[in-house]
Amino acid sequence: MNQVGGFYPLKRMMYVCSYMLTLEKNPLSDRINSLEESQTIGMSKLSRELSAKGFDVINLSLGEPDFITPDHIREAAKKAIDDGFTFYSPISGFPELRKAISAKFKRENNLDFKPEQIVVSTGAKQAIANIILSLVNPGDEVIIPLPYWVSYIEVVKLAEGKVIPVKSPIESDYKITPEQLEAAITPNTKLFIFSSPCNPTGSVFTRDELKAFADVLAKYPNVYVLSDEIYEHINFLDRHQSIAEFDSIKERVIVVNGLSKSFAMTGWRIGYMGAPKWIADACDKMQGQITSGTCSISQKAAEKALTSDLKPTLEMKEAFRRRRNLVVKLMKEIPGWKINEPKGAFYVFPDVSSYFGKSDGETTIRNATDMCMYLLHKAHVSIVTGEAFGDDHCVRFSYAAADDRLVEAIRRIKEALEKLK
Repeated sequence: MNQVGGFYPLKRMMYVCSYMLTLEKNPLSDRINSLEESQTIGMSKLSRELSAKGFDVINLSLGEPDFITPDHIREAAKKAIDDGFTFYSPISGFPELRKAISAKFKRENNLDFKPEQIVVSTGAKQAIANIILSLVNPGDEVIIPLPYWVSYIEVVKLAEGKVIPVKSPIESDYKITPEQLEAAITPNTKLFIFSSPCNPTGSVFTRDELKAFADVLAKYPNVYVLSDEIYEHINFLDRHQSIAEFDSIKERVIVVNGLSKSFAMTGWRIGYMGAPKWIADACDKMQGQITSGTCSISQKAAEKALTSDLKPTLEMKEAFRRRRNLVVKLMKEIPGWKINEPKGAFYVFPDVSSYFGKSDGETTIRNATDMCMYLLHKAHVSIVTGEAFGDDHCVRFSYAAADDRLVEAIRRIKEALEKLK
């Protein structure tokens, strides 16, 4: 057949149609297809949908304080608007804010990060992404204690790194040992990421425990440390401890923090890092191509927060301590749930595996995800599956809610669990 009226045009048309069908089926990149949706955000979305149908859902899935941002911080933001701080900000943040963060590091943590070592970002999450994408090459190994915060492993995926999870059970208060850390290190290890106080477990590493980690890491000069300290001020032990305090490794430690948890500023989207200057410069470069500088008004509010008295923050911490005590007491009354006492943050991470295999006649609980969906639909309480954090025997329960709602949530949970046989 000739090319004008026969086989070749038909073949080409079939090829084009097949190509278009392929694009229509899934035109997205492998990068985004490999990325998991945040299950904390996903559960919150499901709870809002159920609420919209008229159900009284108690949403304990998001890590968000229920307090309003303190007055003096809000007033600083209003003044910034009136004073005309409405233009683009420097990529790494206003000099005044970076100086305030530098002073905060020295005053509260005894850390010597100069202003040029500070990068202000649109939330601590962006700071973490900047660091991982700036440091990790394809195939580099990143050690992450398990349970972990949901976004750590997903950002490592984006960087095409390899996650090396290190499990820590409830019996060890969800804390890995120095021996476990050292056993996980190989010639390909690039980064060690952990949080203290920890999301999702509320565990807090003591100074002695951090010193033991530092002693291990001192032997491996090519391994860097990302210390996520966003829950610094929600710490029920003594003064917050940072692994960046130890001279043997401080030149390889990047500290991430922010204002969302300690100052009830989740919606302001303001986080920051202190890092060796060459890493800070790399993150400035990365951020300059993605978002540039963060919101100018949020930065002026953050400057006020970091240079003012911590009384409102400490009052919030005491409220969280009271709620922790309340929730742990009530949860210990739930048959089969295994509880540890969190030492910080505002989460409890109970092991619920004793209910696996049980059923109410309609729903069978096979794993933690089933447990969460069962409690959402039968008790109208929204919590997050531990699978999202690397432990499918557990669920994450946030107690960043009013006392009466916490009491009611646990009452509903107990009532729903009594139906499982």
